[in-house]
Amino acid sequence: MIYSTATVPVNPEGETKLTREQVWKGLELKARDARLFLPPGLCTRCDVVEESDTHFVREATIAGSDIREIITLEPQSKVTFFQATGPREGAIINELLEDEAGALQLKFYCYLGLRGKEADGPEEQAEQTQFDSDKGYKSALLSTLKRTRELLAEGRL
Repeated sequence: MIYSTATVPVNPEGETKLTREQVWKGLELKARDARLFLPPGLCTRCDVVEESDTHFVREATIAGSDIREIITLEPQSKVTFFQATGPREGAIINELLEDEAGALQLKFYCYLGLRGKEADGPEEQAEQTQFDSDKGYKSALLSTLKRTRELLAEGRL
């Protein structure tokens, strides 16, 4: 089982200040179309194929893998991506919260396994190392905030 977590401040010094509402709009956009937030070419397809009052389903091709995710939104707070099909099974969560001082934070955490691979085997251990590295999900959080600022500046948020 893979467990990884990272938390970054939403408004570090020197960056355009984002409100909770603006970050939330960015997270919603990312959930609906990852192509807007991932590096060019990494996500080649991302379609919402089903929608209800409690969740929506998206099908995407990311890094060459076809995935189907059930996504729930807890407004202004949390987006949960349940991995229904694809190389991983489990959940990926993006949560917007405040630290003890009231500063806005963006947190990522996941509980995942790799389908068809040995639990805690070499493939899962390699994935764990990647997730926990500087190029892992902390980097993804920072790029999400950067892209949210760009969309805000373009008037698209």
